[in-house]
Amino acid sequence: MCGILFCKSLKITSECFKNASRMMSHRGPDNLGYYSFNEIKMSHNRLSIIDLDKRSNQPFKIGNLYIVFNGEIYNYKELIKEHHLIVKTESDTEVLLKMYIKYGSKCLKFLNGMFSFIIFNETTEDIFVARDRLGIKPLYFYQKGEEIIFSSEISPIRSLKDVQVSEFSIRQYSKFRMTVNGDTLFDDVKFFPAGSYMESGKITKYWDLEICEKPDPKDDDELDELIRQSINLRMRSDVPVSSYLSGGLDSTIITAIARPKTSWTIGFDNLNEFEWSKLAGEDLKIGFNQLCVTNKDFIKTADWMIKKRQEPLSVPNEVLIYIMTKKARESGYKVILSGEGADELFWGYDRIFRWANEQKELTVEGFENKYCYGSKKDLDIVDYALSCLPKGSPVEKVGYYFQITHLHGLLRRVDNSTMLCSVEARVPFVDHNLVEYMNGRSFNYRMGSSFKEPLKRIFKNEIPKAIIDRPKIGFPVPLNSIFNTGELKTGFDEWFKFNLERI
Repeated sequence: MCGILFCKSLKITSECFKNASRMMSHRGPDNLGYYSFNEIKMSHNRLSIIDLDKRSNQPFKIGNLYIVFNGEIYNYKELIKEHHLIVKTESDTEVLLKMYIKYGSKCLKFLNGMFSFIIFNETTEDIFVARDRLGIKPLYFYQKGEEIIFSSEISPIRSLKDVQVSEFSIRQYSKFRMTVNGDTLFDDVKFFPAGSYMESGKITKYWDLEICEKPDPKDDDELDELIRQSINLRMRSDVPVSSYLSGGLDSTIITAIARPKTSWTIGFDNLNEFEWSKLAGEDLKIGFNQLCVTNKDFIKTADWMIKKRQEPLSVPNEVLIYIMTKKARESGYKVILSGEGADELFWGYDRIFRWANEQKELTVEGFENKYCYGSKKDLDIVDYALSCLPKGSPVEKVGYYFQITHLHGLLRRVDNSTMLCSVEARVPFVDHNLVEYMNGRSFNYRMGSSFKEPLKRIFKNEIPKAIIDRPKIGFPVPLNSIFNTGELKTGFDEWFKFNLERI
């Protein structure tokens, strides 16, 4: 819902810090709040979604504590009741800070939401930093000696510090369309780790996905309830909510339960899912907007986005998400529901999961052949990506990689492209309760004979049969046509080159 910037530094002036904060005005055009104390500076660009009153502007203060918070705590109303909190506003920000006052770092286990936040204690000058379990909301950080910067985007850090592009990270980007293991494209700038908090300068992991085996449920009732509860929680908003609707299984399920007034899809003239989104929209009696993009539109928008963001785009359809979301914002929507996470929950990438399930061991060469992009081999980089996987069978390792590493890249894509439009994307399939419930289930339950069979069983009477039965496709972008490939071997080679030339 916002953009946050924090620094502990005597070298950064107030003027430079405020200028850096304004670089994220798109993340929160409704208010820019600022606070400083000795060498501490913190700012907050607010996108007002819950409790639109200025009383909930940030930095938000209770006693000697100040918080800047990006995200949503969806279960904030339940937390008020269950923990007997006395609140003066109707915001989840106040609830979050009061939960921290009551429980310290242990408050994190009670939170259902997406968040990155920083709390500063003016009396002790202690700093507490935390990020949600799966890294839905971004948090970059730079640290050298006692100097530290946290930011929702990388461009403010680049404006404050001279950071250099990492050749090792370029190799990662050219294989995975993203960087992994907490790296960014720049030396000295990292992602604050998901599912972690920092207290007294020490980073502690409070949540991780455990490789384990659990018996398959006898029926789908609990899973059905968890999915509906997750979607309904993400409808909590004081502003209108819309949804993407490609006509695929995931977006159609979300739209069927959420029942927004209208929905959005996008494609190219000769490569789109308009037939399916129309089928879904008409069956659900939901408004649907179909946007058509030209190759020229794609190139022009991608060029602008890269220069604005000051880092490469990841998946090419990030450009389409931006164009589609911009239209939704122009129509008055500040919140949109998106289907990220369903493929990781239900092993929808059937080609790679079926391959992994047949392997005796997970090899670097095999994973590169099945997963990676670009034409240049780089086994050292693939080995680096797999080095953090826990012990387990090949399919369990691949499942962990997709849920923790691959999904993180997709979440960066949707956050970057939507917040650039001053729109908050919410991802119901990335609810940690769903992730924990599905973790450890058998290959046959999670995936079935085709793919995503639990979803097909649960919603077979609520969405069109044709959508239940349709083959899985991605979010297509005709890179070979857009870049007229010739000099390089693949469309992705050209995509990587196009991005890196603009950094």
